[in-house]
Amino acid sequence: MRPSCFTSQKTGTKASPPFVRSGRQISAESKMTDKKKDIVIAGYSETAIDFKTGRSAYDLGGEALAKLLAATGIQKSAIDGLAVTTPLSECPNPFFAVYMTEALGITPTWLNYGGTGGCSATGGVARAASAIRDGHCEVVVVLSADAPSTSWRANYGAYRSEFQDPQGVQGPPATFGLLMSRYKHLYGLKQEALGKIAITQREHALHNDNAYSKFKTPITMADYEKSRVIADPLKLLDCVMFCDGANAFLVTSAKRAKELGLSKMVYPTAYAEVTNFNGTDSLAEITETGFSMIAPKVFKQSGLTAKDIKMFQPYDDFTVAVLMKFEDFGFCKRGQGSDFTLDTDLSFSGSLPLNTGGGQISAGQPGLASGGLNLAEAVRQMFGEGGSRQVKDPKNALVTGIGVIPYARNWGTSAAMILEA
Repeated sequence: MRPSCFTSQKTGTKASPPFVRSGRQISAESKMTDKKKDIVIAGYSETAIDFKTGRSAYDLGGEALAKLLAATGIQKSAIDGLAVTTPLSECPNPFFAVYMTEALGITPTWLNYGGTGGCSATGGVARAASAIRDGHCEVVVVLSADAPSTSWRANYGAYRSEFQDPQGVQGPPATFGLLMSRYKHLYGLKQEALGKIAITQREHALHNDNAYSKFKTPITMADYEKSRVIADPLKLLDCVMFCDGANAFLVTSAKRAKELGLSKMVYPTAYAEVTNFNGTDSLAEITETGFSMIAPKVFKQSGLTAKDIKMFQPYDDFTVAVLMKFEDFGFCKRGQGSDFTLDTDLSFSGSLPLNTGGGQISAGQPGLASGGLNLAEAVRQMFGEGGSRQVKDPKNALVTGIGVIPYARNWGTSAAMILEA
């Protein structure tokens, strides 16, 4: 049995008073959950993840849409909303979302261009839900497509570029090496715990037909320990690899889904995000993340706690990010992530299934479309389509996103979504 030590940051506060209506008490959490069960994810699709495909984000996006239409059986003419993720392979292109509508041959009445990186897929679902509730559209496709291993055209262009993408650091691996060093200094860090995350996710990827083919080899703790150091103490097997790929989700109202003849659906009952966490602190503690702020929010919205979560599908650009999110979401206390990881069965048949499709670390990271990778796996599992890696009781899932990694700070955007059957 895994520990259930989730506690509110506001220690000692009492639960919100119940609402009273017609002699019947309804808790604040139940009221919120009922409100959020009008919108559903009624379909999903993924392309295979591959390296240097030679394809564009438009091409990959077209494939994802075609697969979504085939999976749901709806007509393309029913789509009147589109949320698109900014891709690394097509930057800078402020009109990418507009051009994508042309590439797909759709005429939406609502368009969203997500610029929060790995948070854009879950953020796109949340924004689509708001747009549907406000009457701007009825049927939205949330689409993420990227091909950074084929074409790297990113230019971060921050207002302090010397700090955002400094010379010599060579990107996120070195930044996460610094983060790991700081965490290790404060709390201690067991390499075998990070190794377990990598090994568990690689085992899951073996059951995922869409995972990058060269990751279809099991790894052992010995393999992890001897993998070369990239940015001390970060090892090669702690990291993701840029690939190409795309994913798509059909978001609509529960009523409209039934009208379209769709029977499989899950409810995004909770969502929260924060950008530039501790942004007013010029020397912020980099091990304190935005997830510590939004975790209480998604649990309150859904009425769930950490001990209720049936599977965890976190954004996993590096293994330490997974370990730290165990702590931030209350699966264990701060500094106990290593022990929790080692003591918990994280396999798809275990007590807390972790990234059951392999995650980005073992399926490949399709650029900024990677935020939809973990979301697609959560929906797949809840649809009962996990195949040989199917989770036994997939009645809910916790999905997270991470957006941009500023140098010497924590990630720029943190997002979390809870899905319920």
